[in-house]
Amino acid sequence: MAGKSRLARVSAAIASPLGVLTLLPTLVALVGLVLTLVGQHALRDSNLSMASDRIDEETALVARSIGIALEQSDPILDRLGALARAHQSTDPYVDTAQTLRDLMQGRPGVGYISISFPDGTFQGAYRDDKDGVIRFKYSRVTPQGTLEQRFTPVGHDRLDAYLQERTDYDPRNRPFYPLAVSARGRVWTKPYPFFKTRYTGITRAEPIYVNGDLHAVITVDFDVSALSAILSKIALGGATTLLYANDGTLLAYPRGEGAIGRLPLRRDRPLLYSDLEDPLLNSFFTRLATPEAPTGALSRIEVNGASLIVARKAVSADPDLPWSVATLLPETQVLGALHKHQWRSFVAAAAATILASLLSWLFARHILVTRNEIAVARAEAREAVARAQELGSYRLLEMLGKGGMGEVWRAEHRLLVRQAAIKLVSLETGSGVNVAEAQERFRREAQSLATLRSRNTIELFDYGVTADGTCFYVMELLDGMDLETLVAKHGPQPAARVIHFLIQACNSLAEAHDADLVHRDIKPANLYVCRVADEVDVLKVLDFGLVRAAIHGANQQGQSEHSSGTRQAVTEVAAREGHKSAPPDSNKDAEARITQVGQAMGTPAYMAPEQALGYELDGRSDLYALGCVGFFLLSGRMVFERAGSLPMMMAHITELPPDLSTLTKNYVPAELASLLKQCLAKKPAGRPVDARALSEALKAIPIPPAEQWTEARAQAWWVAHCPKPPAVVPLSDSSQLGVA
Repeated sequence: MAGKSRLARVSAAIASPLGVLTLLPTLVALVGLVLTLVGQHALRDSNLSMASDRIDEETALVARSIGIALEQSDPILDRLGALARAHQSTDPYVDTAQTLRDLMQGRPGVGYISISFPDGTFQGAYRDDKDGVIRFKYSRVTPQGTLEQRFTPVGHDRLDAYLQERTDYDPRNRPFYPLAVSARGRVWTKPYPFFKTRYTGITRAEPIYVNGDLHAVITVDFDVSALSAILSKIALGGATTLLYANDGTLLAYPRGEGAIGRLPLRRDRPLLYSDLEDPLLNSFFTRLATPEAPTGALSRIEVNGASLIVARKAVSADPDLPWSVATLLPETQVLGALHKHQWRSFVAAAAATILASLLSWLFARHILVTRNEIAVARAEAREAVARAQELGSYRLLEMLGKGGMGEVWRAEHRLLVRQAAIKLVSLETGSGVNVAEAQERFRREAQSLATLRSRNTIELFDYGVTADGTCFYVMELLDGMDLETLVAKHGPQPAARVIHFLIQACNSLAEAHDADLVHRDIKPANLYVCRVADEVDVLKVLDFGLVRAAIHGANQQGQSEHSSGTRQAVTEVAAREGHKSAPPDSNKDAEARITQVGQAMGTPAYMAPEQALGYELDGRSDLYALGCVGFFLLSGRMVFERAGSLPMMMAHITELPPDLSTLTKNYVPAELASLLKQCLAKKPAGRPVDARALSEALKAIPIPPAEQWTEARAQAWWVAHCPKPPAVVPLSDSSQLGVA
């Protein structure tokens, strides 16, 4: 009895106003403190993990860029060798200077290209550090010393004198010359100080023999200033990058350029990290830059009490190039904002405790207020549903798809009984979107689409804004499937049918390109094959949400924001009658196929190199993507199969497409394979000049009678795989929900 009385007294004390005022704030404070600590710990780990992934990815990209720069040496030496064999040290050198200048153009990282003759004559092109101009150097060893003359090439037939001086330079005494002669083949030098600047660099050298005798030694030099420019492109704020060798040689260090410039640089050895007396370099080379330390794994080091995340990547697999790129990012750079959040969290927890004591007094009234608000909200929701189903002359029938900001519905015209697809985009106040500007951008997109009259472009019937601010436009409702679904369900397509699809896509793109509009997101999911009345295999180009003016690119920032909102709102499922979503494909890399927003606009798996690099686009970028679509339709796979957006874009930028004939057993005309390969040229100039030229080339491809895709064959395919849907039966007036 005493136990029950004690329990009853405790329960009564807790239920009392004083108990609620004491216990509720205490519980809220404890729960808030625990959640704050757990959340801060999880947020810290998440930030560090994301930063580590980012720094690893950026370092790999920079290492690859330097590797690509160094790989330029061999094609340069090929052309330089041919030039050297046909050139004597005593020959006029105007034409040689022009050729060397042309070889230097567009070669990031290359500091010097030269030909050295056994008599000590030196001829080379270099990029001047002072003004970035490519100049030509001619030096000849004389009894009075070496006479150096420097010229500025003008046009293709003139050299303007720039500087003349006497030095002790003799190419035969430089490290590259005896090394190349002894190797009797192409060789990389070890890092060494260059003659003029004393900066550390590396040389790719090759001896040239004519009739068994040494004729010349040709070189390609990479100096520290050129390599530092590549390292400086890393996008992580506060990060330090360096290019180094495990023996302590410092090849490029953008952060230390000032200190390096003040050093008395030496001729006898390259720059070492110890020369700078930099605590960061000392800690890095002592702990991580050793021969036995593997590259690739993320590490951490301490410098003056600060912790840094370190990513290291090898530049090349060539044993003669034991170089690595390292990126060091202070953890404080990543966690600075988190520390501010930590203090605010504690302040918020204290405020929550104070609010909890006030809420205990107002708890009963809060329940009544909440109940009233719920009743009002339900009434408003019912009213909103009723308004959503009243879009002028159209009645909503069935939701086809839903996204982050809107929906796509199957709808019917109240009077014409014509079905259509309606795309709704909700622009709610308080969502961070400027509603007036977004509605204006929506209007411009709808008008842009409405100006396109091609039969192969999806048709826009109407657009507008409802009373609650919801934007909508009405499109034709299609009966069929997109090309991605077609291949997923029925496999690679016959060559003649693929040609038929591509010609129709060209019809739509030709009109858009005439209006200086670039689609920017041509891919199988945006190409829809359908039935129109008794016609079959009619192709429609969808999703002009990413379209940009090819030349007159005004207001691009606003357009980028608009395409972001539109792409995240809903997909073009409006064009798919009876298909609520495309079937999942677990064998494809989903990340590589989604449309990226706020970065390189488009889909990485179908993105032209210039689009991935953020360069100015024209209609030939869409032709590249169309070539990728043709490759996909014929082979059932993407041109490049890569995991992730960045590797996929890098593949489109740097790699050659695979041979289509090795990926399919179906009949593919050689002319079609060649035309698709032309569409996939890395440079726009190598592709067909426009969509009409591509269309004409496709029409000219001969197809054997047995392989032709005839109307009868197409009709039979649709009867077998996509029977006609039942006719639409008009609803009675009493069942209509539209506005009278």
